[in-house]
Formats: sequence, C-alpha cells, structure tokens
Amino acid sequence: MHATTGKTTKRAASAPFDAAALLLPDDLPGFLADVMHDGDTRALPLALRTAADVLGMTELARRTGLSRESLYRTLSSKGNPRLDTLAAILSAFGLRLNVAQLHDKPMPRPSRNPRATLNNALKSPRKTKAAQRAASKSPAAPKALRRAASR
Repeated sequence: MHATTGKTTKRAASAPFDAAALLLPDDLPGFLADVMHDGDTRALPLALRTAADVLGMTELARRTGLSRESLYRTLSSKGNPRLDTLAAILSAFGLRLNVAQLHDKPMPRPSRNPRATLNNALKSPRKTKAAQRAASKSPAAPKALRRAASR
C-alpha cells in the first residue's frame, strides 16, 4: 500500500487490519457468540459484516432468504437491522438470540396484594375520579375507601 505525499510516493507504515482474512467459515459461530457474549452492542454489526465477508454475501443471502442489497444495507455502518433480520442472519450462522438475566440476584416481583395495589391507585393524584371509583368497586377494597371514592 502506497501513500502519496506531494511529489513523492512512500510506503505506508502499516496495512489496515482485516479480521475476515483470518477467519474460516467454521470459526464464525464461535466468533459471533464471543462478540455477543461481550455485550458491546456497537461491536455486533461490525462482527456480522466481518462474518458476511468470510461467508460471502451471496451465500448469506441464500441462507437467510434476504436479498444481497438488503444485507449490504443492513450490515453497513449506517445499518440498523430489525429483530427479524438479525434473527435470520444469526440463524444462517447456526446461532439464535437468547435472553439471559444480567444479575445473580432476581429482580423483585411486584406486589400481588390487591389492597396494596388498590391503595396505591387511590393515592395517586394522576388518577381520575372515574378511575378511582372503578378501582374502589373491587371486592378487596375496604368500605372506607369505597365511600371516599364515591364522593
């Protein structure tokens, strides 16, 4: 690779890195799984484009059922793939989307106590009188709350 600087031409200091030149089609599922496991959402589109370059856009189009043009747009630097397109591309590489919990500790569940839910609804200033009246007709509502809501 040569760089032109005015009247002279000199050799560039380094060549750009091309990950696609180092990967084989059999490496792609592990490569993409590692990128997704890292959790950096900005790296996934670049990794998908790299994987598409290794496999070949025509072969990826055949496996996904999408047009080559659509894949080029989707995997471009300005691309923003829809969920179904992303799932089709991952499926072509033998992968699928998976949802996993981030923390070891489970998230607290909302209260299932009907009185607590009703009390919170009646205390909320955003609720209209009609909504408060409807909520107070619940069999779980105490008589005092039903009287207060009916006024």
